Amino acid sequence: MRATLGAVTQDQPDEARPPALRASDADRERVAGVLHRALSEGRITMTELEERLGAVYAARTHADLAPLTADLPNAPAPAPGTAVGHPRVGGTPGSTFSMAVMSSAARTGNWCVPAQHTSFAFCGGVEIDLRQATFAEQHVTITAIAIMGGIEIVVPDDIRVEVTGFGLMGGFDSRGDARRDPDPAGPVVTVNGFAFWGGVMVKRRPRTPPPDKHRMI
Repeated sequence: MRATLGAVTQDQPDEARPPALRASDADRERVAGVLHRALSEGRITMTELEERLGAVYAARTHADLAPLTADLPNAPAPAPGTAVGHPRVGGTPGSTFSMAVMSSAARTGNWCVPAQHTSFAFCGGVEIDLRQATFAEQHVTITAIAIMGGIEIVVPDDIRVEVTGFGLMGGFDSRGDARRDPDPAGPVVTVNGFAFWGGVMVKRRPRTPPPDKHRMI
């Protein structure tokens, strides 16, 4: 009888147990966004971010994701597509992370910048071009960390950008001019972070490159 009862208990079908809800790619990106914001606010270190991001993208269920932000403020992200009356604000956020370790990486063309994007370059280079990008929210932050590497961020000259990073034995600079009157409902980009024996360069460029006068028609 004991063996029978034990067998019944051990052989209980999985349907009788509450199934773990599978995590989607959007769920993982939302958790990654919380972690990136925590890094920019000084709540976690870069090492902790890398460790937790590894666990995020390996997670299969919501139960796997929950412990990764249990000790962090976890404000719900706005629903995809939320806009503030501007054609370049709103949409499904793209990748929250770009990394180059002894290599190169690029985020260019038509992509949707999330509320928080972290770029990391170690003995490598990262290019981020926002001229054709849209923005998931009106205010977005790019945290750029360059260690013996370089990060170049190209921002169109018709939106507002604020650069607050610093360099330690390296450079964290901004070049180019913005238009005098950017649209107040348009995107606002904040670039923070630091460069150590490396460089972060924020460049202002026209959204549409000038025509090539020498091109044959």
